[in-house]
Amino acid sequence: MTRAAVAGIAGRMGSRIAQIIRETDGIELAGGFEYPQYPGIGKDLAEVIGGPSTGNLIASGINDVLESADVIIDFTNAAVSLEHLRLASSRGKAMVIGSTGFSPAQLAEAAKLASRIPCVISPNMSIGVNILFKMVSDAASLLGDNFDVEIVEAHHRFKKDAPSGTAVKLAQLIARSLNRDLSEVGVYARHGLIGQRTDSEIGIQTIRGGDIVGEHTVIFAGLGERIELVHRAHSRDNFAGGAILAAKWIVTQPPGLYDMSDVLGIA
Repeated sequence: MTRAAVAGIAGRMGSRIAQIIRETDGIELAGGFEYPQYPGIGKDLAEVIGGPSTGNLIASGINDVLESADVIIDFTNAAVSLEHLRLASSRGKAMVIGSTGFSPAQLAEAAKLASRIPCVISPNMSIGVNILFKMVSDAASLLGDNFDVEIVEAHHRFKKDAPSGTAVKLAQLIARSLNRDLSEVGVYARHGLIGQRTDSEIGIQTIRGGDIVGEHTVIFAGLGERIELVHRAHSRDNFAGGAILAAKWIVTQPPGLYDMSDVLGIA
């Protein structure tokens, strides 16, 4: 039985992950924690996830749950997740991280820390999105330089980073398949008299509004035809379910940095 503790358990993702853990075989909720000033510290986890009493209290930080957990599931934010990873790696605890917005330097540190523990980091834990990652890589390789590439992503009005981590990874995978450097060809906004589109650019455009859970469209536009690959998330359960699958998988792996393609065996 895998024992999982959830970071940010009172948040939208954290609470849903905890709820689904309670409904899933082979994994149990070992605890959950929030930031130290959270007003619900010390209350039963049921206060934020619903259902009957869990017997576990909302903790004021990761150190309060590390002893009882095999793995920490973290969907907070890049800086906080990295701090949690530092602490988890010092105690030999596995992690599953779904936070987005990591800088190259932060990812480099995460990879170094993961040399001591097994850790999954993925901008999107959805099975469907990870199949999309594979599909766009293959499509880009097959279509080559004859099709223009544009990515459009849409999320709820509360999302703080842009473009989404998923959109960035889609662009990275496409650039790699086309032997391009995304830092040189990525175009994140267009306005005014900007001139003709270049052959090599990869457009990444952002929409924010309402309660959109998450939508990603990849357009391969040629002369006279186009291909569109679309993923729409209808609820956060896709991400929560993928994170739980990753948590059950990662505790059996040797130290190292993994992503969802490793979990799903679709690398």
